Amino acid sequence: MTEAGRDHTTQLRPPAEVMRLSRLGSLHQCRLSFMRQLTRRMAREGWRIACADWQIDAAGVGHAVYAVQTPVRSYALVAFAHDLPPEKRSDRVIAEAWDATFALFDGLPEPADIARLAANVPLQEAGRITERELCLSRANRSVRLWDHVVDRLAEGQQPDPAQLAEVGYLMRTTAVYGSGKFGAADRVVIEDRPELHAPFQAEMLTVYLIRLFVRDLVEHMARARADAHGGARAARLDAGAAQALGIGNSTGLGMAPFLVNHPCLLNNWIMAREEAIARVRALETVTDAKWRMVADLARRMRAGVDQASSQHPVQIARTAGLAADLDRLLAEMAGPPRPWSALLDWSATMLGEEGQEALASLMLEPYGALVDGLAHCMSDTLDAGFRIEGEMPVGKVRALIAEVFGWALDIDWTAEAPTARAWYVSEEKLEPRLGQRHEEPIAAYEQPLATARDAVLAYRALSDWPEEGPVAAFLLRHPEHRIAVRRAQISGFSPYSEIRDNLIGAELMPIDMLRAKLSFFGATGFDPRSDRWVRIRMFAGAPYPEALTPGNSDLWVYPERSSPGPLPGPGPAP
Repeated sequence: MTEAGRDHTTQLRPPAEVMRLSRLGSLHQCRLSFMRQLTRRMAREGWRIACADWQIDAAGVGHAVYAVQTPVRSYALVAFAHDLPPEKRSDRVIAEAWDATFALFDGLPEPADIARLAANVPLQEAGRITERELCLSRANRSVRLWDHVVDRLAEGQQPDPAQLAEVGYLMRTTAVYGSGKFGAADRVVIEDRPELHAPFQAEMLTVYLIRLFVRDLVEHMARARADAHGGARAARLDAGAAQALGIGNSTGLGMAPFLVNHPCLLNNWIMAREEAIARVRALETVTDAKWRMVADLARRMRAGVDQASSQHPVQIARTAGLAADLDRLLAEMAGPPRPWSALLDWSATMLGEEGQEALASLMLEPYGALVDGLAHCMSDTLDAGFRIEGEMPVGKVRALIAEVFGWALDIDWTAEAPTARAWYVSEEKLEPRLGQRHEEPIAAYEQPLATARDAVLAYRALSDWPEEGPVAAFLLRHPEHRIAVRRAQISGFSPYSEIRDNLIGAELMPIDMLRAKLSFFGATGFDPRSDRWVRIRMFAGAPYPEALTPGNSDLWVYPERSSPGPLPGPGPAP
């Protein structure tokens, strides 16, 4: 990839550095994150979003339709609100009822479509949808905050800002399914549509519309309560408070295997970000305005760190480390501008990985014209369709494995510590699980996620075969190594496709895999509850459709500073 005639490929950070779990677990959202891609496009193209149908009663039960008009197509969120008894409220995949259920419809639904969806969408997995639906989702209320907000608005007052900030959302999704799940349209149906070409755009649109529905529903229920009691006229939720709220999500181990099972897609995400960093790093000069913009955004990020809360000791330490890193970065940026390459080199020795990756994301912000086009490179069509190249010489396959997994060749894969964990799918919970291999009878059910171990086993088995012989002959005799050989061949053209750490070792922190994926979504409010599941917020700070403009469609992800204060660096603010 080039920009302005310069070749940046030699400046990309090496996969051996980038693809370590500790660094992947330190990634932050950036200009290429999928939520921000969506809001920029919506504002740039002037999408029109409006509630087209509202059939919800005073108890908060019924359905609503939100119509979306893009320059060339229409979509609609069909939302169903339910009266869910508290004892049935669960965020588990195996739950059977939710406070609200949703489908993203391709086009504008007719009454017959809504009737069909009403019979299926509330059932989620137990129902069935069609190719007219792009996504299926469900959400539960944050009960304490929901009741508080309804009560206060019904009394004509605003909710307690401290409670809003503590929770950060009124509803949390427990799944957003797409890409053919339960009858929904396959990815191939929509991949050539510009507005949905980038990864997860249909899912992000679904969540954005759910957030709008949630705001409208809480205000509707407050009005209904005020009317029922004949009291003061209900208040609407303050616009600033509403904008600060996102949609919550609790994400567990189910997300982690995605990165392993989609190596080409993972490569494209990481490579796009690394190319963006390389393009900005190659700039020989930095203007005062751009330098000060990054410093101001770093201050806003620092304010967000102060607002973060977590009870998990690992996250507490990481948050403290990020706060210290941002303080050091702001002090360093108080001086005159210098090339970003120099600042990145400084960060490599003076900041931790959290701070280094925060700077890498921040310095992209002034350069949308330089990096935003990389969003078109982030999708993939090879993960499912790539076929093993049977004619590839055995020696070349071994070389590819050694290049990616050379660090693992000397590990004793018969020892307990390197093989302590095993990934499997729980029959009871229907979710991926990470068990203790040497303490539980789970090895027979192991999922093919032990990439390093399997690569080394294939490497050793290949050593008994002629280097110039075709790998197809080897695989005819040893089909158990097909997955490892296929992944090795993919790594030949996708250098960032493999995580360079042991995914079954005793020291594994699965939360790092979740953080990596969620950073590309654009999630904020990262709050691990263990090393295996995390709470996050989506679209917190994003303008609602009626307020979305090209001027506010992007940097909403950084909390506004309550007190501007002096900006570091010389010259006037941009």
